[in-house]
Amino acid sequence: MAQPSADVPAALHAQGSGPGHFSRPFPRGVVEQAPGVVPLENAANVAVFAPELEAVDVWFTDPSGHLSSVKLFDTTDGVHHGRVEGMRPGARYAFWAHGADRPETGQLLVDPYAKAIEEHDDGTLWGVFMGAAELDFDWGGVERPHVPWRDTVIYEAHVKGLTALHPQVPEHLRGTYAGLAHPVMIEHLTSIGVTTVQLLPIHFHTDEAHLQEKGLPNYWGYNTLGFFAPQPTYATAEAQAAGPRAVIDEFKGMVKLLHEAGLEVVLDVVFNHTAEGGQDEPALSWRGLADHHYYRHTEDGHYFDTTGCGNTLNFNEPAVIRMAIDSLRYWVEEFQIDGFRFDLAVSLGRGTDHHFSPTHPFFAAIAASETLTGVKMIAEPWDVSMGGWQTGNFPRGFADWNDKYRDTVREFWVADRGRLEAGQQGSSVAHLAGALAGSRELFAPSGRGALSSINLVTAHDGFTLRDLVSYDRKHNEDNGEENRDGHHHNNSYNHGVEGQTGDGEVNAARLKTASNVMATLAISPGVPMITAGDEIGKTQEGNNNAYCQDNPKSWLHWNLTEDQRAMLATTRALFKIRSEYLANQPYTYPAHDDSGYLLWFNRNGDPLQQDEWTNPETRFMQLLLGSPGSELDGLIIFNGGLEPVEATLPHGDVVTEFLNSPEDRTRFELRYSTDPRDLRHQGVVRAAGDTHLVAPHSVAIFRA
Repeated sequence: MAQPSADVPAALHAQGSGPGHFSRPFPRGVVEQAPGVVPLENAANVAVFAPELEAVDVWFTDPSGHLSSVKLFDTTDGVHHGRVEGMRPGARYAFWAHGADRPETGQLLVDPYAKAIEEHDDGTLWGVFMGAAELDFDWGGVERPHVPWRDTVIYEAHVKGLTALHPQVPEHLRGTYAGLAHPVMIEHLTSIGVTTVQLLPIHFHTDEAHLQEKGLPNYWGYNTLGFFAPQPTYATAEAQAAGPRAVIDEFKGMVKLLHEAGLEVVLDVVFNHTAEGGQDEPALSWRGLADHHYYRHTEDGHYFDTTGCGNTLNFNEPAVIRMAIDSLRYWVEEFQIDGFRFDLAVSLGRGTDHHFSPTHPFFAAIAASETLTGVKMIAEPWDVSMGGWQTGNFPRGFADWNDKYRDTVREFWVADRGRLEAGQQGSSVAHLAGALAGSRELFAPSGRGALSSINLVTAHDGFTLRDLVSYDRKHNEDNGEENRDGHHHNNSYNHGVEGQTGDGEVNAARLKTASNVMATLAISPGVPMITAGDEIGKTQEGNNNAYCQDNPKSWLHWNLTEDQRAMLATTRALFKIRSEYLANQPYTYPAHDDSGYLLWFNRNGDPLQQDEWTNPETRFMQLLLGSPGSELDGLIIFNGGLEPVEATLPHGDVVTEFLNSPEDRTRFELRYSTDPRDLRHQGVVRAAGDTHLVAPHSVAIFRA
């Protein structure tokens, strides 16, 4: 960060809290009033954890607009603190570090607890002092929806990309917090059954140096500089011009409107690394304050990087755990946030030996926090270091992104279709059945059930659903890395033509495959996550790592083609069926084995046998699922082969026992099929033991 210029006004002066001014080392950051301290008008309590520095100054704008500096005279347990006279809410401020390792220079550093951050034209970054009045907001009695995990449907979205091109959102609101909460967006989200909007990072972030050199931004925002400050560029131009309070109010207004509609807001948080990058890059905040405390190091003093981003925050340091917990509590208490998705969460649970532990103090601190009780906690259960894959191993209270589910569903419906059409063999139904059963082999060891599985097939990184069925290989040339970046193994299939095409047959086949994926996601036990745009056939033109594409390649296009409208109708229908079905199940469904059952049948209506499970030629199965004693249960038929199957619906003693109904009274109503011809029979009723022609490569959903 640049230092203050040499022509700072002559009014620059040192004024201090001094020995006679009592201050507190808590709370961290800048506050008008610290606990137990006699109020002092026009003064602030400032506290920053910087145990590696001999002294810390605060540079700030005083009421006259002049830049002033104050030394923090007090030090307690590594925290420099002081009462700073003349520092009022709205002041821009930064820390000036004079450390033993760099006595000849100073360095402007952003407060890790800054509640707003501004970047000035000269490249300097300043915190903004937000007092109680600046954070005041009228919630109008609107409360958090507290959607149960059983009913949760997550929609992962980027604030800007969601509405940047939406023709029904007023132009000045497009790509903003306010635009996300516009009535047309709320109607869209609720119409497809979404309960929970999960936002890509909205914490203040910067663009990495290597991207700036290429003229590219960090569009996704996984490069945090402020864990307490919202990203101002996602606010409307009017709010940005008005200042930090207006930005914060717009964000809170978005949350309020979404909550009024029954929609939760989950934030994607990046506590695994910071925007400071590798050790050779400039200090922006933590590195200049306490590098060896904030970051994970090897014994020889180098960074121990488990993220691939140059640095890793050290969650063995109590100050780091406290900062993260304080941030989570702040967003819940001040912004009414409903949950958090932790990026590269394994890095947050690594101990002093660098190994992951589900009993790590950070996880214990979350579990022990009254404020965080009932708040959704979602782990991305991997990082890039040793033992980095931990799906299913996070503690109770967490739900994990289930990459095994993702890979299995992709393989069965997408990659296998390509193999079969090429005359090769696909996978057996056993793997798909395991995913449909809630991946119990993954979650049972941690004492958790299917509701701890976040079922996803796509996410912000990787192919969109439409590209998954349209490209055999990634096309990331626009990222400036000669297509070296991004995943190489995608389990995708282009259906005979690479990329977009006007071939009607190819597009119909792609739509059917995408519908099979969405149907599997909708009916699977666990918590489904839809990636924004998959419901309307969004394409990124084969780019499976569009993190630096802040342009129409990443944004959602809302002028839909006929195929895109068909995908939207399919998504709406499938998640409506899911909602209706779950409404008749206990809230624990399917958390434990005794609260739900899954019964598997072959094409003859008989229980699947061991040799059928493991035979790759078996690409057909029927799934009866529900809970004992329930009046309504679902029958899902999967045909992953290339030929139609005349299937006999389940019959016999098994149906009689679990449907609590005599066999001759059991009926199955066709609610949906991913095959357009079979869908024409929607509403047809079949008796147990009757036959139904199941189209090739399709899913048929019945209600019992």
